[in-house]
Amino acid sequence: MKDEKIKIQLVNDNQEHAVPFGTTLFEMIDMLGVKTARRPLTAYVDNQVRTLNYRIFKPHQVEFLDITHFEGMRVYERTLFLVLHKAVADLFEGCRLSVKHSVSKGYYCEIIGRPNLFPADIIAIKRRADEIIAADMRIVKERMPRAEAEALYTSLGYDDKVALMRTRPHLYENVYRIDNMVGYFYGAVAPSTGYIELYDVRPYDGEGFYVAVPRRTNPDELEVMVRQEKMFDVFSEYTEWVDIMGVPNVGSLNSRILQNQMGELIKIGEAFHEKTLARIADMIAEVNRKHGAKLVLIAGPSSSGKTTTAKRLGIQLRVLGLHPVLISLDDYFVEREKTPLDENGDYDYEAFDAIDRATFNDHLLRLYAGDSVDIPRYDFITGKRQWHPEPLRLDDRSVLVVEGIHALNPELTTSIADDKKFKIYASALTSVAMDNLSRIRTTDNRLIRRIVRDCYTRGSDATATLQRWQSVRRGEDKHIFPYQEYADAVFNSVLFYEIPILKRFVEPMLRSVPDTVPEYAEACRLLDFLDNFVSASPEEVPLNSILREFIGGSSFKY
Repeated sequence: MKDEKIKIQLVNDNQEHAVPFGTTLFEMIDMLGVKTARRPLTAYVDNQVRTLNYRIFKPHQVEFLDITHFEGMRVYERTLFLVLHKAVADLFEGCRLSVKHSVSKGYYCEIIGRPNLFPADIIAIKRRADEIIAADMRIVKERMPRAEAEALYTSLGYDDKVALMRTRPHLYENVYRIDNMVGYFYGAVAPSTGYIELYDVRPYDGEGFYVAVPRRTNPDELEVMVRQEKMFDVFSEYTEWVDIMGVPNVGSLNSRILQNQMGELIKIGEAFHEKTLARIADMIAEVNRKHGAKLVLIAGPSSSGKTTTAKRLGIQLRVLGLHPVLISLDDYFVEREKTPLDENGDYDYEAFDAIDRATFNDHLLRLYAGDSVDIPRYDFITGKRQWHPEPLRLDDRSVLVVEGIHALNPELTTSIADDKKFKIYASALTSVAMDNLSRIRTTDNRLIRRIVRDCYTRGSDATATLQRWQSVRRGEDKHIFPYQEYADAVFNSVLFYEIPILKRFVEPMLRSVPDTVPEYAEACRLLDFLDNFVSASPEEVPLNSILREFIGGSSFKY
């Protein structure tokens, strides 16, 4: 069998090759002269992500991926965090790296056991990480029985990882080692530390530091760090809050669910939303009193729960004696055949020109003039415009609430003075952490929401939603994120309990993605991600919850 040859269909050159039985993907790179824009970091094997240490024992389709691919970037970032984890362990005895959340296209980190960092500490971390990278230390992935891995992590004080293992037990666990240091990760890492070529570590906020990563579209440059104080404050507030609530990570969340405390968690999460929205409503009422502001603009990326946010905010405004009138920018989409196309020839609903701005501004001015206006309603299944049966009209106490991904773009509402607007940025910004080294991406949270919603309300299956997602993300980077710091208030629409509930809805949808399409890899990744959560029933989710916008059963009409 040692001399047996295995047929490989290599996507990178669209050729068939034969490799020896048991060849690793890493060995194949030189053996086949694989050409990628950058050094390969991982590969799709039959549309599933595999580490470069994966061995070939049967025919496969293989595609090598570098940092310019989103899967390659994920591997690069995990490997960088593992390097920094070792640097911290080498420098500060008894301390550990904690990757808290994303910020300004990079990551904010703190060191557990060392709450205050000095500039000299940051310099030392960077210097030690550079030494680890230069040494090109091998990263060894070891598969060991769960009981053995749990004992190892317990001895090292990795309580966050132990909590996750105990609530989602598997027969075996993967353990990563660099030299004498043990680490852990959800997902693949590179074969050695030398794969890290560009990064930076900078002071941030006194208590932690900022990790800059390369731009995926141009890995020779680091992402530009732009101070985002409002976003950082929201991230920090919510991270601190879930810690106080006793659910800082998935293991602790799972434990509470297994102890039949889901009902209490739901009530706490919803109360936090209600309190935040009431505070924002108070701010709007004050601006309305001082400046006569009658336009509230709510923007945010896809599947942030903007529509329910607007409706629940409207209730809070009514409590204060105001009359909210709600409009969705989605209803001002041009008809499907007029929708701009992206670079792949697909409809680009995130494009600014996908909005019929002429009609929107005409309606806006007429409403403020006191006219009665017939408002459109966009049918996502047919791609055609319909009309609401009853026209809208503003009165003296009316506040027009407009929600949509472009709502904060100044070009949308140029006819209205800035002091007459109140701007809100809403997004599912951060949630509980997987563990101290593995954060949950906000985009994953939103993607799962969107898959469920699209299936139920927009006639799209999981494959179609996954196909469009990268285009959606590019549109967000271009049309939404540049305006988020312009907001007068930021609303974090995430519910720390939501993924266990979304899990039972989205898993069958993801399993329906065929293994013959590229989106199968992303479906598998999300299924692996969801496997870390205990499933929970939606029975106690309130009918006015933001989560109901995605799973159905809302008391609001959409």
